[in-house]
Amino acid sequence: MLTGKKVEGRKIRHLRIRARVIGTAERPRLAVFRSLSHIYAQVIDDTSGRTLASVDSRAPDFRAKAKSGGNVAAAKVVGELLAQRAKAQGINQVVFDRGGYQYHGRVKALAEAARAAGLSF
Repeated sequence: MLTGKKVEGRKIRHLRIRARVIGTAERPRLAVFRSLSHIYAQVIDDTSGRTLASVDSRAPDFRAKAKSGGNVAAAKVVGELLAQRAKAQGINQVVFDRGGYQYHGRVKALAEAARAAGLSF
């Protein structure tokens, strides 16, 4: 099945990326996951194993701003909301983990919106 091969390839790429990208307390990791109908983003401190901030396209505050969760506009809203939550906790710098996806489309839109809202990476 072709879809299975595509998912397995992403998992392998993600593990290869995670070998180098590590989030610390000073500079946590911004991890992105996307499905067909939603997009999820988390700010994670890997040294303590804690999620510091998270936003997804299923959250009520997201639903107030956007209707659908599987498009570029939704990714921009998720990026802005995540940057606001991270800055509220005093996080200004992160390491970007694209999760094995190409830096294109929804992943790129989320990253650029987070940068525009004040996160640096």
